[in-house]
Amino acid sequence: MSIVDDVNAAIADAMRKHDPARLSALRMLKAALMNRDVEKGRALDDTEARQVVTALVKQRKDSVEQFTKGGRQDLADKEAAEIAVLEAYLPPPADPAAVERAIAEAIAETGAASPKDFGRVMKAAMAKLTGQNVEGKAVNELVRLKLGGG
Repeated sequence: MSIVDDVNAAIADAMRKHDPARLSALRMLKAALMNRDVEKGRALDDTEARQVVTALVKQRKDSVEQFTKGGRQDLADKEAAEIAVLEAYLPPPADPAAVERAIAEAIAETGAASPKDFGRVMKAAMAKLTGQNVEGKAVNELVRLKLGGG
């Protein structure tokens, strides 16, 4: 079953269970998926749908940070609950050892020796990690450390 079908089924389930918080997050996800469908002019495949979910999770994490700084714990909690709903549609987080290995391989393949090679290494490392749930910011920090640009 595709992610879009899963979301539609989950919306129906949340409506039956009278779960407004989950229903709200799922409807927001469905709207984002439909908007991307329209942009592309065709139905999304699962990889594209996961990219939409990943972007929404990232937005919610940024919002949690901002709401916490602003002293609005109620809104931060709401965003955190939405993250929990959205993350159900993502693969489990990548193993840190696999991320380290991908970065080491990318450095070896690109022949990177200094922080100037950062862009090439990031591109190669992220290509190796495609399809896995990896936070680009974490990969960025690891690459900088390995290239001595820390």
